[in-house]
Amino acid sequence: MAQYKLALMGFGNVGQAFARLLLHKREELADRYAIEFSVTGIATGRHGMAINADGIDLAAALEAMQTGESLETLSTSAIANSMEFIEGSEADLLFENTAVSYVDGQPALGHLRKALELGMHAITANKGPVVFGYRELSDLAERIGKKFLFESTVMDGAPVFSVFREALPAANVRSFRGILNSTTNSILSQMEEGKSLEAAISYAQSIGIAETDPSGDLEGWDAAIKVNALATVLMDSPIGPDDVERKGIEDFTKETIRQAAEKGNRWKLMCSAKLESGKVIARVRPEMVGPETPYYSIEGTTSMVSFESDVLGELSLIEKNPGPDTTAYGLLADFVNALKQ
Repeated sequence: MAQYKLALMGFGNVGQAFARLLLHKREELADRYAIEFSVTGIATGRHGMAINADGIDLAAALEAMQTGESLETLSTSAIANSMEFIEGSEADLLFENTAVSYVDGQPALGHLRKALELGMHAITANKGPVVFGYRELSDLAERIGKKFLFESTVMDGAPVFSVFREALPAANVRSFRGILNSTTNSILSQMEEGKSLEAAISYAQSIGIAETDPSGDLEGWDAAIKVNALATVLMDSPIGPDDVERKGIEDFTKETIRQAAEKGNRWKLMCSAKLESGKVIARVRPEMVGPETPYYSIEGTTSMVSFESDVLGELSLIEKNPGPDTTAYGLLADFVNALKQ
């Protein structure tokens, strides 16, 4: 049975959910897929880094995060920086789950490049490297016989990318449209219940779906970079955040919501991209949708995206109320698929 060493770069909500899922699925991975693993490195932004060639006790690492202790107590060597961590982990797979950059995809892009250069499979839930380095990282992975996978970057654990990569060969995506940012959808749903924008944001922060600084969601940046990722990978049309016509919901008020309700409509932050004359026209903007559309019933943190291709009609994926656990499953699926392939 094959034994694989894993390195976890980033150990926030998603990284910790992934660690718990690895522990939960350990026996199943061994029995069904002949995969045994040890985690030889964990790197965090505020709780230090740990490397242990014999394997880190994941339960102890999770406990340290809960109590606010440094992971350095679990390490057998000192680590100066992230690149030294990746090399010192001697891992077979790197899971990169640091915070996203809407500007250049760094430092995650550099982390994944380093991992591939060292002969590791590279797996990420970070959208930045897909937008700013998809071709580079994919080509590098192919040259060395490894995988660069990123299922969790859009719609958490829903198989957005693998559906087209595996189940729909030779299907060329011509357009897509949907609700891709679950945070803004939750905020809009809360405002429909009478909350102000500020109160709805506070609620989203309290349940862990909005950051302390929610501007990335409110101003449409997160949605735009998801549009970038889908267009880059599924439409073979690399575009950046500045190529997306973008408007967010940061100016919404109770009156905005009321005006839509009076017309029998609801506001949704809609994302879309369409190939026109060989060019991608991409948008993120609030739209009023009526009950005759499938988007009207998408509430809370639920997401939905519909694709049109050259061989199928409309194909839709819906993910109901995702969270860190569903994102973690996307990482696990990439783990198994990287080794299967």
